[in-house]
Amino acid sequence: MNINGKTIWITGASSGIGEALSIEAVRRGASVILSARNTGKLENLKELLEKISPGSAHVVPMDVTKKEDIIRSVETVTSLYKGIDILINNAGVSQRSLAIETPVEVDRMILEANFFGAVALTKAMLPSMINNKGGYIVAISSMTGLYGFPMRSAYSAAKHALSGFFETLALELWSKNIRITLVYPGRVHTDVSINSLDKDGKPYGIMDPGQAKGIPVETCAKKIIRAIERNRKKLLLGRGETFLYYMKKFIPPVYYFLARKTSPI
Repeated sequence: MNINGKTIWITGASSGIGEALSIEAVRRGASVILSARNTGKLENLKELLEKISPGSAHVVPMDVTKKEDIIRSVETVTSLYKGIDILINNAGVSQRSLAIETPVEVDRMILEANFFGAVALTKAMLPSMINNKGGYIVAISSMTGLYGFPMRSAYSAAKHALSGFFETLALELWSKNIRITLVYPGRVHTDVSINSLDKDGKPYGIMDPGQAKGIPVETCAKKIIRAIERNRKKLLLGRGETFLYYMKKFIPPVYYFLARKTSPI
């Protein structure tokens, strides 16, 4: 697939990977629908994108944890466009707290943002994609969707669930010409740790040293777009985080040893 001329809906577009994906997509000739809760940041991003390619961006504010927001946004998007070609489920929030210290209410908040929001939006858009004889769905998971990691219990659970759902969906919708890519980023240089939730469900507010040394977000965006164009089912992005994945897969005792020793921040 060449994304030139395609319409792409990106959630969590106001910052980080979502923002970088929006810029890269427009540079490659796509039109983008920008969704997130922060309307101001979305409008600023739209202004930037319009300088790259006039008429390339449309803002649809949305909170993926609110059903009514999703329904309204889908109605808006389907009324503006005959259909979208690619849906990128990127919205979410990370975690910086120990499981034993985190109330289940905070766990639910993290699951809603990272799992149920993506599922609800995808299900709402599927009828349109099927009616249009095909589509492409991307789910931005995490390396912690492939293995557990300290201070990420609910986040890891949400990302594991995301993988199970979208891998199953890919099998069920193959005959409908709907393709799916699961992306597993490790540490990417974004504000994800700053915006993470602590044990009280409040913003963590700290840039992790490991996050600050993560791969550039622009590099991440380019690799995700390339994965879409090549119809890759799975994309792993990271450095040492990828090594941990292969250790768990092939030499589990080494993974458990290293995961206990690796700093969660």
